[in-house]
Amino acid sequence: MSKTVQDQTLDPTRWRTLFVVAISQLMIVLDSSIMNIAIPSAKIDLGISDANQQWVITAYTLAFGSLLLLGGRIGDYMGRKKIFLVGLIGFAAASALGGIASTQGLLFASRALQGVFAALLAPAALAIISVTFSVPSERAKAFGVIGAISGGGAAIGLILGGTLTQYASWRWCLGVNTPIAILAAILAIKFVHESKASGDNTYDIPGVITATAGLFSLTYGFNEAATKGWSSTPTIAFLAIAVVLLIVFVAIEKKVTNPLMPLRVITERNRGGSYLGSLVVGAGLFSMFLFLGLYLQVILGFSPLKSGFAFLPFTAGIIVFAGIASQLLPKVGPKPLMVPGLIFAGIGLLLLTRITPETAYFTHVVPSLLIMSSGMALVFIPLTSTSLHGVSNHDTGVASAMLNTSQQIGGSLGTALLNTVAATATTTYAAANTELGKAVMPFAMTHGFTVAFKFSAALLFAGAVVLFFFINIGKESLVETEGAGLH
Repeated sequence: MSKTVQDQTLDPTRWRTLFVVAISQLMIVLDSSIMNIAIPSAKIDLGISDANQQWVITAYTLAFGSLLLLGGRIGDYMGRKKIFLVGLIGFAAASALGGIASTQGLLFASRALQGVFAALLAPAALAIISVTFSVPSERAKAFGVIGAISGGGAAIGLILGGTLTQYASWRWCLGVNTPIAILAAILAIKFVHESKASGDNTYDIPGVITATAGLFSLTYGFNEAATKGWSSTPTIAFLAIAVVLLIVFVAIEKKVTNPLMPLRVITERNRGGSYLGSLVVGAGLFSMFLFLGLYLQVILGFSPLKSGFAFLPFTAGIIVFAGIASQLLPKVGPKPLMVPGLIFAGIGLLLLTRITPETAYFTHVVPSLLIMSSGMALVFIPLTSTSLHGVSNHDTGVASAMLNTSQQIGGSLGTALLNTVAATATTTYAAANTELGKAVMPFAMTHGFTVAFKFSAALLFAGAVVLFFFINIGKESLVETEGAGLH
């Protein structure tokens, strides 16, 4: 064991560091779902039209997804603790602004600002964990905590969003972040250690411009596909622009001396496989929350709060199995956890295809949620670890950002793709079953959801195949390369 690792085991603040990072991670994950349930109330208060309501969510995801790579690099170069603090304070201010927004424009702007600061915060948080924990068993536990939050946070967001909207005001769905972020910043000043990349710290400006614009166009193109269809002119235009910009970006990264996204980060097979796996998981899982939430509220008639609580078994499963995964990871390595985990989660999604407007929540939804969450917990924890496998200190932030970016892009792609699938299946079913009369729409909509679940399951099974062929590190390799980010 190296001296660095020995010193690290004696550092009494490392678990407190994890606590601070965990708070910030929870806040970022919550914010991707907490506003979903608050939208109807915010629409009435601020006079937001149906056409514009998507911007409550999209303003956040667009800014977050397109700026993550830059955010990761800024943390590497300027200091991860410093940028972590800037992210927290900025996030607190943007949330407060959203909480007191008097117009829809101000609400959308505050959500975009939240996304900007989240793009600084998320990569810095993961990079801090990677640099702070160098002992394999401890690092697995630390990533276990972050993985559990990433997996269960969205469901917690739905519960918190429902509770605050029903008993206080939709404004608190934003305002609640401000005291949490300020508390995390105060604790971070004391317990988080500064770390930054050594060597050449110049910015790759052409790379920044092409990557940010390319990721923005890609996310916006998928969003347009979800709302206006794949054949609409804006969808095709933005996706075409995205492809051109991202090809130019890769060409730039091959030539510049200090690239924004060094190709060595993604061409290493374990990290590359992790990002691809993360993209597929993001696409498959995001749709589950979306369509199951609609089924519970529109078809079964659950209130927003009740439908939030209906996701609790998923959160519970993630938390329980995250603990098991973090114990097993140093013993068996990542692949024996991730591949069966994705297959399990896919089976859970396939079980959801049995729902109809007449089936019960406890018999048809709960078993699926438990199977899915147990599988996903076995994926999230090792995936976070393999995405940072053997990465140098210089690239820790940008490798962390790449994991977040692939999840964001996956979520946008999944929503766009599966919305189309569900809508087409619903229309076809309704046209073919006119004899059902008034009952046709609930059955047609549910049929649309179940077809989307089949596609989601197929995505997760595809992810299992990707990880089976890409991931080739065993537990020995994890042990040897842990702490590589410190040297």
